[in-house]
Amino acid sequence: MVLRSLLGEDADILREWDFRAMLAANLLAPLGIPLVSPLLNSLAGPFGVSTTRVGLLISAYTAPPIFLIPVVGVLADRYGRKPLLLAGILLYGIGGTSIAFTTEFRVAVALRFLQGIGFAALTPIIITSLGDLYGGSREATAQGLRFTSSGVYQAIFPPIAGVLVGVAWQYPFLIYALAFPAAAAVYLWFDEPLAGRRTDGGDDGPADDPESDGGESQVRELLRLVRRPRVLSLIVGRALPMLAWVGFLTYNSLLVVRAMNGTAAEAGILVTINSVTLALGASQAGRITAMSDSRMWPLVVANVALGVGLAVVAFAPALPVAGVGSGVLGLGFGVSLSLYRSVVTGLAPATLRGSLVSIAESLGRVASTVTPIGMGVVVTALTPALGLVDAVRWTTVGVGVLAGGVGQLCLVVARLSRE
Repeated sequence: MVLRSLLGEDADILREWDFRAMLAANLLAPLGIPLVSPLLNSLAGPFGVSTTRVGLLISAYTAPPIFLIPVVGVLADRYGRKPLLLAGILLYGIGGTSIAFTTEFRVAVALRFLQGIGFAALTPIIITSLGDLYGGSREATAQGLRFTSSGVYQAIFPPIAGVLVGVAWQYPFLIYALAFPAAAAVYLWFDEPLAGRRTDGGDDGPADDPESDGGESQVRELLRLVRRPRVLSLIVGRALPMLAWVGFLTYNSLLVVRAMNGTAAEAGILVTINSVTLALGASQAGRITAMSDSRMWPLVVANVALGVGLAVVAFAPALPVAGVGSGVLGLGFGVSLSLYRSVVTGLAPATLRGSLVSIAESLGRVASTVTPIGMGVVVTALTPALGLVDAVRWTTVGVGVLAGGVGQLCLVVARLSRE
């Protein structure tokens, strides 16, 4: 009763073992960067490298998924979700945990690369599997709760790692050993549904999909699907919230310290507010879907929240105002990403769902990668005329307008498209 009052009528999915398996699989995926990033300065000494070079532990992890996620999606559609998901979890755990047993930096970088390969088979397949298992508001609830769990894990484990690194630099990496019980949970609890038949009784009919007739290759079918205006506009729209969120994370500290005369700790408070509201917004995705005839209008509101929230942070005169903006941004990000992911899984038959979700997730990672670079170029160009602080402010606002405005355009295209 309590869960239903908090999360809506579909909160009962938390009692289902398949969904619990997906939450277990999702345990470590959000910790690839947040767990290691705060430790980098402490790792330079043990590995005997500069603080600049130790950053390769981040790059080695983020590079493989950009190229491998689409490949994993095709393989998951062809050979099933569960084998690849289990392989991804095990690679992730082996790569991350093994770093605790080496002081050779090249080996550590190679292990992070291995961990990145494992990550490519985690989030996209989990999202796809939830699309296989559920439909309608139940799927939106499932996607939202998965995203909520990511925020909870990010709130719990990095502080633990910060304590452990004070005892021994190796100990934080042992947290990645949780991948092994997570793999056991997926093996025991996850009963991969037959293609096209969801556990809620829905049927998206991939076996009868007319697009699959004629012996065309899976890749060709996927390309034909992606070229549809509605599909293309929605997977592009799914990537755009990343611009606003990564833009906030990139210059949040500078804005707090330089523009508001705050401290690094106060900048951390804004990130915490953002994480909490992100999780809150994501947890309500199912309820929002159930209350609305279409997910289009909630997405319109979420896009507005992205732009407005980021603009408030950029020009906030003091920390409390910035906190409000950070919270609005978090709500918009949590709702939009959860709903977009739910929409994308319904755009393809089960035989292509993993591939399409992987393309959407890859675009999201590309957006995350290019945002800091693009913002840096614009800030550098504007600084001579405006000064650093105002250059950052206007660039941040521009990113918010781009994310929210182009997001609305994508929704209009999707709304007007016949296919």
